[in-house]
Amino acid sequence: MVVDNLGPYLAEHPFLKGMDPRHIELMVGCASNVRFDAGKYIFRENDEADKFYFIRHGKVALEIFRPIKGGMTVHTLGEGDVMGWAWLFPPHYRNLDCRVIELTRAIVLDGTCLRGKCDEDHNLGYEIMKRFAHLMEQELEALRLRLLDIYGNQS
Repeated sequence: MVVDNLGPYLAEHPFLKGMDPRHIELMVGCASNVRFDAGKYIFRENDEADKFYFIRHGKVALEIFRPIKGGMTVHTLGEGDVMGWAWLFPPHYRNLDCRVIELTRAIVLDGTCLRGKCDEDHNLGYEIMKRFAHLMEQELEALRLRLLDIYGNQS
């Protein structure tokens, strides 16, 4: 399915819900549809972080590399999730691998394009930063709970 105008999808996404329509239209200028086949990597650790994704369909695994043992999944993302915030923070490099578990369709936003628009419109930048800060807080809380599950029963 090809979506010509990504504005309505972005405006309805929970991450952007309630955002000023002018800001959504600015973001659409940096957005496009992408598709990833199962088994492929969307990005690898230390890749330049110049994009982030709204997952429309499918599932991906965020992995860390362990010497000798290889990759270990630390988080799984699927439909409705937002993936990637390293594009916001210098030096803009990935710190995880992202492997596609099943066919995934997403809207990708060009982080370089969006950073430029945020520099021009500080209200847009503030809105995006607030939303990513909230997302990061949620992810850190989920990580805390996973660590409690793993290490909480040890003496």
